[in-house]
Amino acid sequence: MESTPPLLTPYKMGEFNLAHRVVLAPLTRCRAYGNVPQPAHMSLYYCQRATPGGFLISEACAVSETARGYPDVPGLWTDEQVEAWKPIVDTVHAKGAVFFAQIWHTGRVSAPEFQPNGQAPISSTDKQVPPQVSQDGHVSTFAVPRRLETTEIPQVVNDFRIAARNAIKAGFDGVEIHAANGYLFDQFMKDSVNDRDDTYGGTLENRCRFTAEVVAAVAGEVGADRLGVRLSPFTDYMDCSDSDPEALALHVIRSTLNPLGVLYCHMLEPRMRVNPDDGKLTLPHMLLPFRKAFQGTFIVSGGYDQEEGNTAVTDGYGDLVAYGRLFLANPDLPARIARNAGLNNYDRSTFYTSDPVVGYTDYPFLD
Repeated sequence: MESTPPLLTPYKMGEFNLAHRVVLAPLTRCRAYGNVPQPAHMSLYYCQRATPGGFLISEACAVSETARGYPDVPGLWTDEQVEAWKPIVDTVHAKGAVFFAQIWHTGRVSAPEFQPNGQAPISSTDKQVPPQVSQDGHVSTFAVPRRLETTEIPQVVNDFRIAARNAIKAGFDGVEIHAANGYLFDQFMKDSVNDRDDTYGGTLENRCRFTAEVVAAVAGEVGADRLGVRLSPFTDYMDCSDSDPEALALHVIRSTLNPLGVLYCHMLEPRMRVNPDDGKLTLPHMLLPFRKAFQGTFIVSGGYDQEEGNTAVTDGYGDLVAYGRLFLANPDLPARIARNAGLNNYDRSTFYTSDPVVGYTDYPFLD
């Protein structure tokens, strides 16, 4: 008799009894027209990937008008957005899955067309993101940001608190703070960008102050037992890196996440590297110090395949494994893992298009 793959063993995450450890990673899909979730096609998209006892994290939801950096991303700052999310969340719950909303602010990773009245995006700094070239050769350019005044920062903290409250109103089981990938939190935390000389700049404690304040505010609003935080200490997305990423992430875990009792820490591996022995891409697996330091559920993410995910669970390297591109292209990913079946190939060209079907809900199931 075949044994159950480690990825498909049950796990208790706080009060949530998960039937397996395969998590839908938060994936921006740009199908929320006018920043309002679209129940007609978004319900189907999430429902396709929901399973009894599964755990899904929504695409990133902007916490305010100034938080946007991409077209047609959903928000959680208006009543209309809350009402539009409700039937989507209900569909996921009807399948027996747990659903968290990821909340974010892009900070300086934005352009005037995404900002109210075409104003400059806000950030920790006034340093501009250099033009970024995507894998398909597309060049993205970004506006010169406006450095937040010290007195303005509490308002941004409050935007996250309100968005978290709205997520619970919409029926989500909890929220994940997107403090990764070069967006606003990274712009405060990482020393390649933060050039402030106030209480939010300079020392490691000061650079992490904004993150600490938001996490505390959201935990106070919805409960730390319904809160996850995503971190990417090793990434240099959007020209945002740190000279000592290990010290940075350990500080956030030990000074903020653990004392508050945050439910989970969701962390990205460094970018995959070429193994000199066989020339294949491999994961560096450098998250162990953080896994050992964090006292709650630890979610690993970043290029995992089925074999690596099973190994991560078996070795105790991660409690749960978040899958992005593989789950995007294989809506029945847990079932495929159970049967050790082949996987659909993802089409990168349709990741961020606005089509409500193509590259979104039309990937085939096994059956």
